[in-house]
Amino acid sequence: MSTKVLIIEDNEQNMYMVTYLLESNNYEVVQAFNGVTGIKKANEAPPDIILLDIQLPEMNGYEIARELKKKIKLKNTPIIAVTSYAMVGDKEKALEAGAVGYIEKPIDPDTFIAQMEAYLPEKMITKKE
Repeated sequence: MSTKVLIIEDNEQNMYMVTYLLESNNYEVVQAFNGVTGIKKANEAPPDIILLDIQLPEMNGYEIARELKKKIKLKNTPIIAVTSYAMVGDKEKALEAGAVGYIEKPIDPDTFIAQMEAYLPEKMITKKE
């Protein structure tokens, strides 16, 4: 069984790139292009990890992270903020909202998987075949 990753990202190019990288490394990907859909999908079929953009329409990533952490079945699901917000205090704000990690955009395709896996328990890291 592969590790399931929920990506909440409104930019189609970023979604494509992250999905491609994850699927190329045998991760199962679930996509959501906004927070409302992301929360719904996470509740319906809890993922193993959530990659969350901060700058989203309707609800921002901080609000989404707080909402996800309220759910009992998602309480221990790692959330990683993947964002172009790189000002002083942005990382801390994401962590306070419930994220366990922070990856800055633009992502580096050569290091992205390793960056994400740093926040996964060892048993969840999908080995490439």
